[in-house]
Amino acid sequence: MKKIALFLSILLLASFIQAQEIKMDPGFWWSGMEETELQLMVYGESIADYTPEIISPHVRIKEVVHLESPNYQLIYLDISNSIPESFDILFTNGKSQLKYSYELKERNPDRLNIESFDSSDVLYLIMPDRFANGDPSNDQIPMRMPYKIDREHHSARHGGDLKGISDRLDYLADLGVTAIWLNPVLENDMEGGSYHGYATTDYYKVDPRFGTNEEYAELIAKAHSMGMKVVMDMIFNHCGSDHPWLYDVPSADWFNNLDEYVQTSHMKEMYFDPYASNYDWDKMVDGWFVPTMPDLNQRNRHVAKYLIQNSIWWVEYSGIDGIRQDTYPYADYDMMVDWIEAVEKEYPNYNIVGEAWLNNPIGTAFWQRNSPLNPNDTKLKSVMDFRFMGLSHTAFFEETGEWNGGLHGIYDHMTYDFIYPDIYNVLRFLDNHDTDRYLKEYPADLSDLSGWKQGITFLLTIPGTPQIYYGTELLMHGTKSRADGDIRLDVPGGWPGDEVDHFTPEGRSDLQNEAFNFLSQLLHWRQDNDVIAYGDMKHYVLQKGVYVYERYIGNENMLVFMNGTSNEVEINLDRYGESILGKSDWKDFLSGRNITLGETLKLYPKEILILE
Repeated sequence: MKKIALFLSILLLASFIQAQEIKMDPGFWWSGMEETELQLMVYGESIADYTPEIISPHVRIKEVVHLESPNYQLIYLDISNSIPESFDILFTNGKSQLKYSYELKERNPDRLNIESFDSSDVLYLIMPDRFANGDPSNDQIPMRMPYKIDREHHSARHGGDLKGISDRLDYLADLGVTAIWLNPVLENDMEGGSYHGYATTDYYKVDPRFGTNEEYAELIAKAHSMGMKVVMDMIFNHCGSDHPWLYDVPSADWFNNLDEYVQTSHMKEMYFDPYASNYDWDKMVDGWFVPTMPDLNQRNRHVAKYLIQNSIWWVEYSGIDGIRQDTYPYADYDMMVDWIEAVEKEYPNYNIVGEAWLNNPIGTAFWQRNSPLNPNDTKLKSVMDFRFMGLSHTAFFEETGEWNGGLHGIYDHMTYDFIYPDIYNVLRFLDNHDTDRYLKEYPADLSDLSGWKQGITFLLTIPGTPQIYYGTELLMHGTKSRADGDIRLDVPGGWPGDEVDHFTPEGRSDLQNEAFNFLSQLLHWRQDNDVIAYGDMKHYVLQKGVYVYERYIGNENMLVFMNGTSNEVEINLDRYGESILGKSDWKDFLSGRNITLGETLKLYPKEILILE
C-alpha cells in the first residue's frame, strides 16, 4: 500500500512539473566573474504568475521584475559567492511547478588576459554568406521565416558559412592577415534571409545557416592555433523586426517609437552640434535605422543589462579577441560608456572599435577615448577613419598636380591626425561592406594596377590599424549604385561546382596573382615590424607630385617615396636630410633593388619605393 501511495505521489508531483518550455537568456554563465549581478531573462507562457526559487546555497535572488507581457520574468541573481555548479531554478504557481537546470561554469583562464587586436594587426573583413560554402547541408533548412538560397540574386542568401571560412584559414594565413573580422554571425531569422547579419533575432545563437555556436568557438580556436585573432561584429542599436520581442513585446519602453515609425535622420553630428534642436536630436537617436531594424531603448535598464551581458557572454564563451560595434552613435550614449567599462572590468586589455561614420576627422576624433573635444568621455578605444576611405577612392587613381589633386588630398588628411588622442587605435581602410569597392572596375592591365598598389601600400605603412575587405587581394570591384550585392560578391571557388577557384594561384588571372602577391608581401613584412606598428611618422610637403614620408622608432627608420604622377620625375633630396640622416645605401623592400640616395632621385610614373 505504501508503494502504491509513493507511486501516486510521484505521479502527482510529475503532473505539477509541466512540460511547458522555458527559454532562459543566458542559458548558462560563469562563476568568478568580476560583475557579481547576473540577469536572467525567462520566457514562457504566463511565467510572470510563477515565483522563482534558487536551489543553491551559493546563489541568491536579488530582484524579480515583471514586465508588461505576462510571458517574461527578469531574475537578478547575486553570484558573488558562487562556485562552478549546476543548480535548479524552481518556478511555482500554486500546485504547478516548472524546473530549469542552470549551470555556472568554471572560467577558462585563457580569457582573463585576452591579447586583443592592435596596430600590429591587419583586420580582414569577411561577409560569411559570401566567402565560402563549406557545408551545403545547412543551406536550405527549416526556419521560422521563409527564405531561399539563390546565388543569382544579390539580396538572397548564397550559402557561405563558418566551415567555409574555417576551411580557408590556410589561405588567409598565406595571405598574411593576422586578424579576421566577421560581419555578424548571430541568427537573422528574417523573411528573405537577412544574409548580411545586421538584423538579429536571437542574441545567443549563431545563425544555423552559418553553423552552430560550437562551430563558431571551434573556428576561433583554430584561428588562434594559426596565430590569427577574431573580431566579432555586434549591434546594440537595433534588432531584426522578426525578433520574438516584436511578436510579444516585453514592455512598451523596450523599443523606441514602437507605436509610430520614426526614421532616424542619420545626422550623427548632433552629438557636437552647438545649435542642435531637441527634435533633431530625438529623431537621430530614437529613430529606426530602417523599417526592418527596430530601435532598442538602451535607457531601459533591463535592455541595457541584457545587451551588456550578451557581449560578455560571447567573449567568455568563444574567446573572441575584439569587438566591432555597429552604428555606435545611434545607441544611448551613457549606456555605451557603461558597456565599455563592463567589458574592460572583465577583460582589461580588450579593444573595441566603434562604427561612427563621419566624413571629417574632427567628428571621428570626438568619439575616441580621452578626446579633448568631448567633455563626456566615450571610453571607446578605437574609431574608424571614414574620411580616409572616401578620399582614397579618387586620390590614388587621379593625377597629382603641382598644388592640388591626387596625393595632395592624402597629405592634407594626414595633417589632421593631431586631433586623435591615440592614432594607433584608428581603424584605417579603403572599403568595407557598406561602401563602394576600392576598385570600381577591373584593371585593364598591369599599369592600371598602380593606383591600387599605392593605396594598399599607404594603408599598410601609416600609423593606425589597417583593415582589408575580403576579395581586395583578388581585385574584386563594384559600386553600391548597382546594388549592395555588387560589393558583396561570392569568392569563386568557395562553392562546390564553381568553374574557377580564386583561392588557388592556378585559378586566378595573372593580374589577380600580381595583386595577391603584392598584398601578401606587404602583409608578411608588416608582421612583427615595430617601426610600422608603433613607430612615429614624419612626412614632407609634396615635391613635383611626389609624397615622401618616414616611419621611425628608436634608431630604426624606413622611407616611402610615392610618385603620384604619370610622368618620370627627378626630385631633390636635400629637403629630406633629417630623415635620410646621411645614409646613402638603402634597399627597396618591394623590388629588392639597392638604391643610392645622393643629391637627386628619379622615380618612374606611379612608382613606389619602400626604403630600409
